[in-house]
Amino acid sequence: MALRLEDKKALVAEVNEVASKALSAVAAEYRGLSAGEFDLLRRKARENAIYLHVVKNTLAKRALAGTAFECLSPALSGPLVLGFSLEDPGAVGRVVKDFVKDHDKLVVKAVSIGGQLYGSKDLERLASLPSKQQAIAMLMGVMKAPISKFVATLAEPTAKFVRTVKAVGDQKQAA
Repeated sequence: MALRLEDKKALVAEVNEVASKALSAVAAEYRGLSAGEFDLLRRKARENAIYLHVVKNTLAKRALAGTAFECLSPALSGPLVLGFSLEDPGAVGRVVKDFVKDHDKLVVKAVSIGGQLYGSKDLERLASLPSKQQAIAMLMGVMKAPISKFVATLAEPTAKFVRTVKAVGDQKQAA
């Protein structure tokens, strides 16, 4: 179905706005996916705050111009679906990776993070990025470790003294 000029302009503006806010992007070829399979992919994307849209390549190139994902332009050929992570940089990678396990018709063409273009083999790296909660937990663990060790070091002489007194008391009671 052909789009009118106003619809094309609106679509380009919408994709440009999303791309300017996004943290990472994946371009994947969807040739051979059934409508039901594609709906399943869209549902998983919505659940993970991912903007997923099929856009004509010429419109996508215009929409990505001036954003950090302009580097995707050379990879835009064939029937592609663009996915943008809006909250968690690794979300789009995890969803696409999980979907590709069961549906081999979806072929990742390019991955982009922070204005850098990566190949399809780097989808695994994108998918393994920690979520915001995981990153905070890792940071807190790193920050807490020195304090815990310091407290344990301060408490050890007292604990050793108490164990020694208890051992002497046990010896005297046994004798």
